[in-house]
Amino acid sequence: RVIAFDNPGSGKSSPVPAGVTMADLARATLALMDHLKIDAAHIVGRSMGGAVAQEMYFAQPNRIRTIAMAASLAKLDPIGDRLIRNMRDIIGWRKSWTEWAKVASPVFVSPKFFNENPDRMADIERLLGDESRDQVSYTNLANSILAYDALDRIGSIKCPTLIMAGRVDPICSMNSTQWMADRMPHAELVVFENSSHFFLMEEAPKAMATIKQWLTRHTP
Repeated sequence: RVIAFDNPGSGKSSPVPAGVTMADLARATLALMDHLKIDAAHIVGRSMGGAVAQEMYFAQPNRIRTIAMAASLAKLDPIGDRLIRNMRDIIGWRKSWTEWAKVASPVFVSPKFFNENPDRMADIERLLGDESRDQVSYTNLANSILAYDALDRIGSIKCPTLIMAGRVDPICSMNSTQWMADRMPHAELVVFENSSHFFLMEEAPKAMATIKQWLTRHTP
């Protein structure tokens, strides 16, 4: 069974009108598990979701069977920090998701994908440019990512952990990824050599096979 949900401040979930932390988002996810009567689960978190997964483990480790992080972080490196700040500030300045999408979209995919897939990039920009997205929530979530630093704690994560990263991702960069891998010597690292932050889409067959094999191997 797969449960895919919108984090607070995203999609159809409630907005985030004030500051929030990754621990707050983790508590919300654990509360969802309570509501659905799920004692323990495999957690797959993309980008910010990987940081939420870490905080779920720190709060209630017995409920986390495995963690799989895709294009994620325990702390942004300087370029990742700058990019998140830029994207946060652009939406504050321009108040337009359509304009934001045109600025942000080249960061999310590799140059090769951007150049060779104009129709798909147009679809991505239409999705990112959805003007119904809550700008205040986005700003508060961006601030929570900028403030996040679990480098001194991730070594305590004992459950099986998979780290997946796009080789050319400037947001959750290979530098930031290596910080995690160095502190989690028993974690497995899979690098998507031709992709950026959206490697789940850019190299979808490899991504799906990697996640399926991971869950199969760790499911009794």
